[in-house]
Amino acid sequence: MSAWLPSAPCTPRSCVDDRASAAAAPRAVLRLAALLTLVVAGTVLSPLVCRLPVQGRERIIRAWCRTVVRAAGVRVRITGAAPSHGGLLMVANHISWLDIPLLAAVRPGRMLAKVEVGQWPVAGALTARSGALFIDRDRLRALPGTVARIADGLRAGSAVVVFPEGSTWCGRSQGYFRRAAFQAALDAGVPVQPVRLHYRHDGGPASTAPAFVGSDSLLSSLWRVVSARRLVAEVRVVPVLAPGPGTDRRALALDAERALDLPGDGHTAPSTRS
Repeated sequence: MSAWLPSAPCTPRSCVDDRASAAAAPRAVLRLAALLTLVVAGTVLSPLVCRLPVQGRERIIRAWCRTVVRAAGVRVRITGAAPSHGGLLMVANHISWLDIPLLAAVRPGRMLAKVEVGQWPVAGALTARSGALFIDRDRLRALPGTVARIADGLRAGSAVVVFPEGSTWCGRSQGYFRRAAFQAALDAGVPVQPVRLHYRHDGGPASTAPAFVGSDSLLSSLWRVVSARRLVAEVRVVPVLAPGPGTDRRALALDAERALDLPGDGHTAPSTRS
């Protein structure tokens, strides 16, 4: 287990709801085709979109991200709004690869992503072009440099998106928010925007079908999502946290964690925080 990017106890076998029927296959194939078409189109057109003025560019990115999630068969419900300009550290609980376009639909920003994401076909190239900050989860020595790069991005007026749990969880349990990224917000003097992500069946209980955990492969997770019926992604943007004089990263991380009021079933990360 890395001190910077810990592992969650969630696994596909023990946590993930995978009850799609054979009858769902034709619909799933159509959704997968639509999803891949959108991602490829986004990759091809991204250099042109990047040349647009900031307002127009971000409007297009938000709309495209919502369309990507909807193409996968997932309805999107966003409540609240993030500041539209200025440096902002956006933090959220982490469940699925769907989290990334959902947060970009709130406000496009630079994603803090593990280096493995950059190796994903198509999506990796798109993530790199978005200005993502890649981290090597096995190199704790790189942590101070990563924090400094986050702070630089925040000072430049960017939103930087971080999943402080350091790993994906199934949605029925959660990890502690690690403190390191919050130091970047303090160093840059910018607010923190907590966002709560939740997946459920429309009109029903929470769903773990979108979870991307443990040894799950991206293809397996994709297929599970496009095969599911009536999935809803709920995105709750809570009020920003503006650190006051004397606030330290421990208190800021705890305040952000509490603001999201995450569910739990007794399975949480170890108490050691980085």
